[in-house]
Amino acid sequence: MRRLPAWQTAVAVVAVVAGGIRPGTARAQEPQVELRENVEYGTGGDQKLTLHLALPKSNGGARAGLVFIHGGGWAGGKKDDLKDAVHEAAKKGYVAVTVGYRLAPQNLFPAQVEDAKCSVRWLRAHADELQLDPKRIGAIGFSAGAHLSMLLGVMDKNDGLEGNGGWQDQSSKVQAVVAYFGPADLMGEYPPVSQEIVRKFIGGTKAEKAAEYRRASPITYVSSGDAPMLLFQGTNDVLVPYDQAYLMARALTEAKVPGRVELLLGANHGWGGQDLDRTRNETYAFYGKWLK
Repeated sequence: MRRLPAWQTAVAVVAVVAGGIRPGTARAQEPQVELRENVEYGTGGDQKLTLHLALPKSNGGARAGLVFIHGGGWAGGKKDDLKDAVHEAAKKGYVAVTVGYRLAPQNLFPAQVEDAKCSVRWLRAHADELQLDPKRIGAIGFSAGAHLSMLLGVMDKNDGLEGNGGWQDQSSKVQAVVAYFGPADLMGEYPPVSQEIVRKFIGGTKAEKAAEYRRASPITYVSSGDAPMLLFQGTNDVLVPYDQAYLMARALTEAKVPGRVELLLGANHGWGGQDLDRTRNETYAFYGKWLK
């Protein structure tokens, strides 16, 4: 049971995309990045939804965008966890946001999906102002955030779960996804601690709400033309079994969706050291291929 915070924080892997930056370091010497905090991007029920936005200050034309989604078992974490990550992404030339979304169990599925989709629509609606290319947006997430990121890459408007948060005339689908140890099929087999996390997210057990478990699973929506995906998964993950990566890989292969799955042998729900540096570099290489 004490492994729960790993799903909620995924601190080690956050550093992959944050590039090793820590609060208070060197930002004063980096005027090329503008950080706008707590920007309202829509509404979820009666709640205002906010994100942090990092912008490159260069004027080299429309830039690709990245949507960062924190983990936390859909019930914890916060957008501040990835503030350094979006700053680093902006240094690399991306328009980057870290998204706050409604949390379970106060807000059950599909609230979190609706909010993630709304953030992408907000980006597209403000593309001109942000010097963003609306046809080049990627999503990256960790654990529960990886689950939401995968949904952004496979769901079309006709699949539903768009919500009424705003900017309904825009598409919520992204063009590339990087997912770190994310659950792809909630109907799969999970350890008891993860079953309880998912129960609080959906509002019932798999036996009680099988249809909702399927609606909440990225694997349900995979089809030809979906976003290319890079999936990272540890084989000793105590929360997300590594067969989840196999299941998603098979579905993507059958749909002829390009991408790659990497299993980190012996890694748990997050990693560090050389694996951290390597997966960070592979993340940006992947986006460089599909978004730039």
